[in-house]
Amino acid sequence: MSAVKQDTLVGTEPLFSPVQIGAIELKNRVVMAPMTRNRADADGMPNDLMVEHYAARAEAGLIVAEGTWPSVTGQAYCRQPGIETADQIAAWRKVTDAVHARGGRIVLQVMHAGRVGSSKIKPEGVETVAPSAMQAQGEVFTDAAGMQPYDMPRELTTDEVAAVVEEHRQAAINAREAGFDGVELHCTSGYLPMQFMCSGTNQRTDRYGGSLENRVRFAAECLQAMSDAIGADRVGFRINPGNTYNDTSDEDSAETHAALMQEAARIGVAFVHIMRSPVPEIDAFALAREHFNGALILNDSFEPETAAAAIDEGLGDAVSFARHFIANPDLVTRIRKGLALSRFDRKTIYTPGAAGYTDYPAAAE
Repeated sequence: MSAVKQDTLVGTEPLFSPVQIGAIELKNRVVMAPMTRNRADADGMPNDLMVEHYAARAEAGLIVAEGTWPSVTGQAYCRQPGIETADQIAAWRKVTDAVHARGGRIVLQVMHAGRVGSSKIKPEGVETVAPSAMQAQGEVFTDAAGMQPYDMPRELTTDEVAAVVEEHRQAAINAREAGFDGVELHCTSGYLPMQFMCSGTNQRTDRYGGSLENRVRFAAECLQAMSDAIGADRVGFRINPGNTYNDTSDEDSAETHAALMQEAARIGVAFVHIMRSPVPEIDAFALAREHFNGALILNDSFEPETAAAAIDEGLGDAVSFARHFIANPDLVTRIRKGLALSRFDRKTIYTPGAAGYTDYPAAAE
């Protein structure tokens, strides 16, 4: 018996075999999911706290770093990082160098928020834009003025949509310059790609609106541009069929997501990060297996044993964890050794500073 299996909790062995996802070799199948944590500097600059946070979790087979704006127009939240400027690229490089120094792999989630945002968050004069001039219901926290309603967005022109696609291409290039092993396009949670995809938020009459083919065009063009820039084998995307977060709705979410996955398969991207559907009538994992031919990273409400069972049953190639990685920087070791998992403090998920971010100890400590 191998040293790994001797040291592994019975029932979780499938999580500890290596796997190749596109050009990226994972040493295990435990993935750290992207999580908004609001710890960057006010100008979107990654900082030393983020270096420490990600480096501590480098034993994951893959880290998907938090949703990061390709341009400040796409910023959603206070203290959310960007990948737009030379200084941001250099700051992210400290993060990726630290993760690589510990043998980890890390990709960047590129996230344009579209209509989800506030003028109280973005620099003065920066607009909020969307597929259509439809204000999202709800509020967002701002450091400047507390809870604020989402902005009324301005509808992008057809030429401006192409320019936003170009921003995603550049973000992929910037991510590679910053040392990331690849990128993940955020296509769920009511952000810009999903705003284009959903019939309830896309009222356009040009080539980016109306038909199903047109509504998935923006996300597909972003995936194509990112793939052209850094290679499709370093590109993935995250989806959640049936998701209505941030006031989105779609007449047939399963059909829409199937169409996007078929486009992604045609482009040849490396993986889909597929979340369990919140509606019982959609089996998101089965939908992905039917319509996408790349690697599947499964997500949402997995425990170590259920994650291992999903891998063993062939439902996916890896499983991502979010909440467990908050309080357990050494999650992989804890799963392998059958150690108890610490619980996270909900009150410090999004607050500034080290508390609830870098102060969770490893089990050995």
